[in-house]
Amino acid sequence: MTAPDPHAEPVRADSAGSSLVRAAIWVAIGALIAAAIVCVVWVLVGTQNGIIGRAFLTILLLAAFAGVAIIDAHLAPRRPAWFALASMVTWVVILLIGAVMIWLPERDSWGGFNRFVQFLLIVLILQLALLHVRLYTKAYLRHVTTFTRTVAYVTIALVVILAILLVIPLIINEWVDFPDLYWRIVVAITILAAVGTALIPLVNALFAPKKPRPAYLTAPPVAPVPQPWPTYADGVTPLPVLPDGSPDWNAYYTGYPSNVSQAIAPTAPLAAPAPDWQQPPAPPAPTSPQPPQPGYEGYPPPPPLPPRP
Repeated sequence: MTAPDPHAEPVRADSAGSSLVRAAIWVAIGALIAAAIVCVVWVLVGTQNGIIGRAFLTILLLAAFAGVAIIDAHLAPRRPAWFALASMVTWVVILLIGAVMIWLPERDSWGGFNRFVQFLLIVLILQLALLHVRLYTKAYLRHVTTFTRTVAYVTIALVVILAILLVIPLIINEWVDFPDLYWRIVVAITILAAVGTALIPLVNALFAPKKPRPAYLTAPPVAPVPQPWPTYADGVTPLPVLPDGSPDWNAYYTGYPSNVSQAIAPTAPLAAPAPDWQQPPAPPAPTSPQPPQPGYEGYPPPPPLPPRP
């Protein structure tokens, strides 16, 4: 289970955010109705040049806008309120620009294809500007100071102005010739917006608090717990040690150390042999002694054998 990001923007559940989303949806509905009315008026009072094709493109534009508005309304609860409203306003602006470009008179034969490409560029520019503002705001909220607040506001304003300056020539370039000074201003605003965009990540890298590392990366390694040495069936006497350091499991089953453990264990001096009539009977040999285990792996000792008859 991953820990929540402390710098992530919370999901909105307040009434203010819901009212903003509802207002944005009503704005989209009003824009859709207004665009349809304007297009109907142009159909009734306009010229007959390409009216069928323009009407078909208008229907496609309105249907596409309705689909995008539904998707935006579905994603709105998981977005900040300002971003949901800004996204809907951006699509409304795209709808109005598309309607104007469809019904604007053409000056050359290639005007229709050129306007289609220009409309796609307009959509790309406006969506990139909206994405830039979204990511830039998220980076700005990591470390808010007076300096970063000023830089963020100025940079967002420059990005919006730059998007407007780039969109206007794409709409009316057939009817208006823009002077060289206009493009100099566009380049200057682009440079300033790029500098402001780079400042916030640099300030965050130098002064923003670092995210805490996960616990599994910072916790020291856990030392293994030593296992108790195995004993005989009485639970007190430890088993002998084999040369490799493992317990003598064969001694557990037989009750006597194996030959290897006897060789390394200290032995007592042997007593004189008793007469044959005084020697006790020899104990019976084990029926099926278990083979020595390869090594003690920390498991509990096996259960004792049943008593001999």
